[in-house]
Amino acid sequence: MRHNASKSLAVVALLLPFAASAHTGVDGGLHHSLVTGFMHPLTGADHLAAMVAVGLWSALAARRGLDLLWAPLAFAGMLLVGALMGLAGVQLPAVEPMIAASLLVLGLLVATRIHLPATAAAGVVGVFAVFHGVAHGHELAGEQGAALTLAGMVGATVLLHLAGIAVGWALRHANAWLPRVAGAAVVALGATLLSQAV
Repeated sequence: MRHNASKSLAVVALLLPFAASAHTGVDGGLHHSLVTGFMHPLTGADHLAAMVAVGLWSALAARRGLDLLWAPLAFAGMLLVGALMGLAGVQLPAVEPMIAASLLVLGLLVATRIHLPATAAAGVVGVFAVFHGVAHGHELAGEQGAALTLAGMVGATVLLHLAGIAVGWALRHANAWLPRVAGAAVVALGATLLSQAV
């Protein structure tokens, strides 16, 4: 179990250099489709880290079994809401700084394993998910295949949440430093993105 956790942390560390290209142009101008939408969260370090961190925190901090689903479901749902807002041309202030802030907050939540009531956890991650979604909605506005791209993105989001939950569940009884290291890696990525966004 410790060996698998170490591998997961190594993967997160390897993804840090991709932070600079997490949004605009990350898909290299490829035609928008279900596959490109599915792949984007896997290749955008901010989304990958945020989605896995939501699952990790949910599993580490949940006190009852079903409580661990509230935050992941809220993130996936509000990501879609935000994307639809972006497609409709809705403008929100400080989108990129808020995405970076989401990583700082999620990283701290993972590292500290703070327990929040299920509805509060859903609210916290849901607010941040809107900004993640709006960023993608703006990128996809006016593009053919936007609906398929969003469907792929939401599908990948759910799978990354599940992966985070699985790792978090495995770490619930592991050494306390493993979640702290994972949380610190997400905080470091958030700080890097925030320094680029301001």
